[in-house]
Amino acid sequence: MAKTTPATLALKKAGVAFDLHAYDYDPDAPRVGLQAAEALGADPARVLKTLMAEVDGKPVCAVLASDQEVAMKRLAAVFGGKSAAMMKPADAERITGFKVGGVSPFGQKKRCPTVVDEAALAHARVFVNAGQRGLQAELAPADLVAALGAKVAAIT
Repeated sequence: MAKTTPATLALKKAGVAFDLHAYDYDPDAPRVGLQAAEALGADPARVLKTLMAEVDGKPVCAVLASDQEVAMKRLAAVFGGKSAAMMKPADAERITGFKVGGVSPFGQKKRCPTVVDEAALAHARVFVNAGQRGLQAELAPADLVAALGAKVAAIT
């Protein structure tokens, strides 16, 4: 498994301190984020999933705990939109440059406005996908927000 991805390069360029954790990715898991948390032996609230969505037809990125669901009305409101919907997997892969199951908020081909669920900030360290299936970056949530220039809001 490669330890250098567009996401890890973006983290290094931003000067973010992070630790990498590899795990056995299960492509058949019903919920990939929860499978990652279990494989890492981490609280699902600390293992964040990266979801690509569209607000009024424009791409956005939402980062939230793997055991939570995004509230589409709240997501739309964060970006001043009327409606939000999940992006089709093929579109998410084209826009981010990552395979679904390995989408990171860092190092995306086309940078999208991003929101991090406010609950993530309650933890000293969180995990986000590091740009490939089976690889997570552990970092401080404040660094996650700052490096992405992300909004913070209650989106679950």
